Amino acid sequence: MLRLRSHLAVVAAALVSASCGSSTPYFTAEEEPWRESAEIACLNSGYVRESAFVETQRSSLGGPSPCGAEHPFKVSAALGGRVGFKPAATLQCGMIPAIDRWMAEVVQPAAQRNFGMGVVEATVLSSYACRPRNNVHGAKLSEHGHANAIDIGAFRLADGRKVTVLSGWNGAHDEQAFLREVRRGACGIFKTVLGPGSDRNHANHFHLDLARHNRKGTAYCK
Repeated sequence: MLRLRSHLAVVAAALVSASCGSSTPYFTAEEEPWRESAEIACLNSGYVRESAFVETQRSSLGGPSPCGAEHPFKVSAALGGRVGFKPAATLQCGMIPAIDRWMAEVVQPAAQRNFGMGVVEATVLSSYACRPRNNVHGAKLSEHGHANAIDIGAFRLADGRKVTVLSGWNGAHDEQAFLREVRRGACGIFKTVLGPGSDRNHANHFHLDLARHNRKGTAYCK
C-alpha cells in the first residue's frame, strides 16, 4: 500500500560514509503533495510495467527522511531494452516515460542525422541520491533525492563510438551538433535541463528532471 509522506520544513542528513569518514551535507525539504499524486497517476496509467529492463526497487530509499519515492524502479534500459543504461538508474515512475519519449523523439533522430546510426547505450552518472542540490550544505533536497532526476554523461553509438558531454560539447562538429540537439529537445519534455554552460557542476553531463518550479509548470532550461 502506498504511504503518504508529509514533511514540513524538514532538515535531514544522510549517513556518514564509512569509506571516506565524511558526511553528506544537510538539506532542507518541504511538503510537496504534487509528488505523490503525480507518481500515483503514472503508476495507475499502466505505462510502466516490470520487465527484464524495468524492475521494482524492493529496498527502501533514503530511510526515515523526505528522500525516496512511493514505488521506485531500477531501470537498466530505455525503449524496451534498445538503449542500455550503464549503470542502471533508480527512478520514480514518471521519469521512465519521459526518458523513453526523449530517446525516441529526440536522441535517436539526432544520432541518425549526425552519425548515420542510432544510440545503443547511455552512461548514467547519477540517478537516485539522497543529497542536497549540487551537494551544497543546507541547500534544498535535490530532485535526485526523489528519484526524479537522471544525469547522462555520454552516449554510445551502434558502431561502438562513445560521445561524451564533456569532450563532445566543444569537440568534433558532428558531436557538437548531436549534443546540442539532444539538449534542446530535452527542454520540451523535462522540467529542468542543465548541462555545459549552466554552471561548473554540469560541465560533463545533462541533468534532466521533472521538478515543478511553479504552478504554471514552467520549464527551466539553461
